[in-house]
Amino acid sequence: MRAQVTHARRGQLRHAFRTDADYLLLAPEGFRPPALMSHNRFNLLAFHDADHGGPRGRGSGASWAWEQIGGAGIARRPGLVLALLTQPRFLGYWFNPVSFWMLIEDDALLAVIAEVNNTFGQRHSYLLVAPDRAPITQGTRLSARKVFHVSPFQDVSGRYRFSFALHADRIAIRIRHIDGKAGVDTAMSGPLRGLTNRAILAAALRRPGGALRVIAQIYWHALRLKLKGAAYRRRPAPPDKEISR
Repeated sequence: MRAQVTHARRGQLRHAFRTDADYLLLAPEGFRPPALMSHNRFNLLAFHDADHGGPRGRGSGASWAWEQIGGAGIARRPGLVLALLTQPRFLGYWFNPVSFWMLIEDDALLAVIAEVNNTFGQRHSYLLVAPDRAPITQGTRLSARKVFHVSPFQDVSGRYRFSFALHADRIAIRIRHIDGKAGVDTAMSGPLRGLTNRAILAAALRRPGGALRVIAQIYWHALRLKLKGAAYRRRPAPPDKEISR
């Protein structure tokens, strides 16, 4: 998925940008990648189970996600598909600001785990379900209290509001951080295309570096914020629990 990502900071100090990023929507259980992508071994692109689910760098992938979803009262049953929307490793390098575990049944979205990583080597996840476990539609508004340090230029306070639109050929996600008059609006959307060697090569040529490109952009915009006068916040201790429900 070639996703268009927008990020806009509200409040007294404003900053906004738009960029493109390459995401994959895959079902880790039974995943069969094309030749230029591998599962749990080096390649141009690669997906490693250890990169997701549980402690950062020591994840257990889909088994962890199923455990969290079960803890939310959704039992595993035939017809449920667990998919992951993420950026893969590029020549062995990995970093994802956020990935999304998505539980799908008959094209309906039932639950989401937003897996958030910061640039300090930490991770925290937010489990999102609709009231009464109803399907999550574009009009469903999901909320979570912000408990994890993401940016050194933002406080760990306020709430997130999430919205998801999952279609057969397109995905759109919006995250709004609300903290008084301040906060950040983030959105990503793009069409779904088949994962082929040709598509992998085209993405690598259009946006070389993959996750390296993403981390470079993060540091570039952090520098711009600092030059605008943004105050630096010291990194607090991470939450005691690895996931918020």
